[in-house]
Amino acid sequence: MAILHEPALLAQTLELLAVRRGGFWVDGTLGAGGHAAAILERSSPDGRLLGSDRDEDALLAARETLARFGPRVRLVQADYRDLPGLLDEAPDGILLDLGLSSLQLDRPERGFSMMREGPLDMRMDRRGGPTAADLVNRMPEKELADVLYRFGEERASRRIARRIVEARRRSPLRTTLELAAVVRAAARRPRRGAIDPATRTFQALRIQINRELEGLGAALVALAHRLAPRGRMAVIAFHSLEDREVKQSFRALAAAGFRLLTGKPVRPAEEEVRRNPRARSARLRAIEREAA
Repeated sequence: MAILHEPALLAQTLELLAVRRGGFWVDGTLGAGGHAAAILERSSPDGRLLGSDRDEDALLAARETLARFGPRVRLVQADYRDLPGLLDEAPDGILLDLGLSSLQLDRPERGFSMMREGPLDMRMDRRGGPTAADLVNRMPEKELADVLYRFGEERASRRIARRIVEARRRSPLRTTLELAAVVRAAARRPRRGAIDPATRTFQALRIQINRELEGLGAALVALAHRLAPRGRMAVIAFHSLEDREVKQSFRALAAAGFRLLTGKPVRPAEEEVRRNPRARSARLRAIEREAA
């Protein structure tokens, strides 16, 4: 039985996508399938959905979650940036939830969590490519510091990179807890209530490994132009770098035949954050394609 975690900003997403009976919908970042299931329920009995994710584990979980919808669902293992070439009809709505899924965070063997012992992997698509262990054990110190500063907005990037290099000279870093301990020792003591000092380093490595910002803006523009007239696209970002890219891309689209539906990003209410702490940093933006 698939474990279905509460999707972030679910009600607001369905409203901004204007999900209705029927139609063709796209979820380009399926995760466990929570958003997709809600879209299929609201578009019953004949709405159809194309779902994609580059993470094989996510696809397996989503397939189980969405099995009850039968032939109304088509799932493919693909990066959302490849979706424009996979669409053979214009969608009525497209959703991208750019955050890590609970499946990835809750499985120590995936290496995303700094709170659980696991291998330093962090790949969303495990079919190839460098792992986090490859980066922290092989990347030159200056390049590593640049990654931490650029993708983690880590002010102590140089000091942390230096400590990582010193640690790997003694012995290669192999696990999440080993890396987290090195980073915490290098970072300044956090203020009470501040985030874990290792958070930004783990974020930066994950973004670098999975190329999370590479081609994001171009993909948003390409997907927007595949929408049907009056079709909508909603994007949920979880950190400022992603949200900035979404904001800039949507502003550019607003000057080219699209209507901004969100002047400012929609944020979760306090009640949702209490219920689902992982939704705390979620930011939702949406656009609509004008009628032909």
